[in-house]
Amino acid sequence: MANEAMREQWTAGAAGWVENESLFDTVFAPVTAAILDAAGFEAGQRVLDVGCGSGTLLAAAAAADAEPVGVDVSPGMVEGARRRVPGAVVVVADAQTAPLLEEAPGRPFERVVSRFGVMFFDDPTAAFANLRAACAPGARLAFACWRGEEENPMFTLGTEALLAQMAEPSAAAAPGAPGPTAFADPDRLSALLAEAGWGEVATAPLDAVADYGAVPGFGADGVEARLTASLATSTGRRARAELEPRLGEAGWAALLDDVRTDLRRHLDDGVIRFPLACWLVTAVA
Repeated sequence: MANEAMREQWTAGAAGWVENESLFDTVFAPVTAAILDAAGFEAGQRVLDVGCGSGTLLAAAAAADAEPVGVDVSPGMVEGARRRVPGAVVVVADAQTAPLLEEAPGRPFERVVSRFGVMFFDDPTAAFANLRAACAPGARLAFACWRGEEENPMFTLGTEALLAQMAEPSAAAAPGAPGPTAFADPDRLSALLAEAGWGEVATAPLDAVADYGAVPGFGADGVEARLTASLATSTGRRARAELEPRLGEAGWAALLDDVRTDLRRHLDDGVIRFPLACWLVTAVA
């Protein structure tokens, strides 16, 4: 399987994302809505969700009476998606290299979608070409990906206090390296898609708001929701693995209280909310 490091990362992180799928679905609801509007699911269409996670877009495809198929490198994510959308076909595979119409036999796909699932390929041109090869002529691609880290508090708010305690903070990723902001450069992204054989490529800014106060069951100010989300990320998991044994139970609890205090400094009208800066990308096979 290509890109083994990303497979390991998402396999390790699946439990936190699946357990908190309603949290992430609430926070990313505006992004999900934009993808669905761009994709325009219709009854009977065969839909492929790339990096399907716990199945948000698969559930939307099923609700539209489309035929949902999901692919993800993480067995835990696939298991969660299968539970959530029993009628979907969901496979553990690397969409960069897997023969998708063999992994999920059937006619070519009329729609390909993804919510933050396409930025982790080690060879994105090959990956997008592989997706196109599994599509019917005229199939529509619609996905959301992140813009730059500097525009997105998503990557820092709630983790600064954790990172400050770590022995060796992570080095910054090289521009374009596999990871959340791999496609921050829209010109590079458009060129990759064109090189992979996609036409009518359009990359438009998608600006939304992450409202953690809207997440049910975590408190009206969203502080606990944001803390939970932060600990579910790769940065949060790495921090916990290093710091909890070193600080002990009481020290770790005290550090989390420091994180809560820091988050409360960023309340917007009493709630944790901040901008999401993304690209909404569409193309045609």
